[in-house]
Amino acid sequence: MILTVAIRRYRQRPWWDLFVALVFFGVALTLYATDLYAISPDNQLPLWVLISQSGVLCVAQVFRRKAPLAMLSIATGILLADLAYNLTLPVMLVFIDLLFNATLSTTRRASRIILATAVVIVFGIAIAAGVVSGDWRKAFFAFQSVFSLLIIPVWWSFNIRQHDEILQAERESTEQLRRIAELDRRTAVVAERAQMARDLHDVVAGHLSAIAIQSEALLTMADRDPKVVKTVLKSVRENSIQSLAEMRAMIDVLRADGGENDPRTAPARLAELDRLVDSARAGGLALDVHRAVQDELPVAVDLAAYRIIQEALTNALKHSGGGGAKVDVRVAGDRLIIEVVNDLTGAPAAGDGTGTGLVSMRERATAVGGDFEAGPWSGRWRVRAALPIGGVAS
Repeated sequence: MILTVAIRRYRQRPWWDLFVALVFFGVALTLYATDLYAISPDNQLPLWVLISQSGVLCVAQVFRRKAPLAMLSIATGILLADLAYNLTLPVMLVFIDLLFNATLSTTRRASRIILATAVVIVFGIAIAAGVVSGDWRKAFFAFQSVFSLLIIPVWWSFNIRQHDEILQAERESTEQLRRIAELDRRTAVVAERAQMARDLHDVVAGHLSAIAIQSEALLTMADRDPKVVKTVLKSVRENSIQSLAEMRAMIDVLRADGGENDPRTAPARLAELDRLVDSARAGGLALDVHRAVQDELPVAVDLAAYRIIQEALTNALKHSGGGGAKVDVRVAGDRLIIEVVNDLTGAPAAGDGTGTGLVSMRERATAVGGDFEAGPWSGRWRVRAALPIGGVAS
């Protein structure tokens, strides 16, 4: 196991092929020196020719990965020449290595051609040996010999190639999963930021807008009735306290691990609609409210409905110019219908809008699978949302 890991680590180094070539050449010299190189004792080639053959083959090994098919062709030529004088062991060993490397390093199409060629040669030599000798045992011996020389290295390289392709596919799959996880994380972060932006706008901007409108109305009063002043200041104080309380609750949610179960962070619901109505009326909005919802709503829908009405009333305070508005909340089939209609009789009382409120209301509605629309309607401005409520009946 350790040897396999080491070979895989170092085989990609530029000096690895030179190292392998020197090892093979050293083995060849050892076999020549000990007279163990000849597979058949009839080999009559001079020693310098044998060493030269091994030298050329080892040079081919140095370039076996740069030009695998060319180096295999050189090795095949030397093998055929060596066969003419009976095969020697060093030539056979280097040829097997180059055949294995060529099958492994080339394209899949080229490696299949090498395999098909090897199969044809194996059966061709076996059949020829049987025909020439007339002895099936010699044909079987020839088949075994050539099979070991050609088929086993090719089969081994195919096995390693398949293993490497599986590993590569697993790496690509892991990388793809990592990218998907990263995209999911980024999407979650973007969604969380959008949710935080909506909450900050709905919680803080609504109260601050009410405070600004009410304080400006108080400052512009020609005749300051003490009762009216007290009512407006009381509403300003309530909005300030509520804004601070909801801001602290949001900070607690961000700090805590399980903020959803914290009673301090209980979301606002339609049951608290009267507080919004009182604040809007204190700001000078003549408000008519019709609420026909008796059953308990899904939490997400309840919160979305409250925030939509809150933002719609804030916009009505800004743009109605002291006119009137009507809030209608009812159930129609499997949907909660919210309509806020206000007059457009004057300029904004406390600054121009940025359009963030409309975006926030639309996002609130679509987040629970509902529909939202806002725009001029019969000379007035209407905000309408239809939120799905499942089994809740009117």
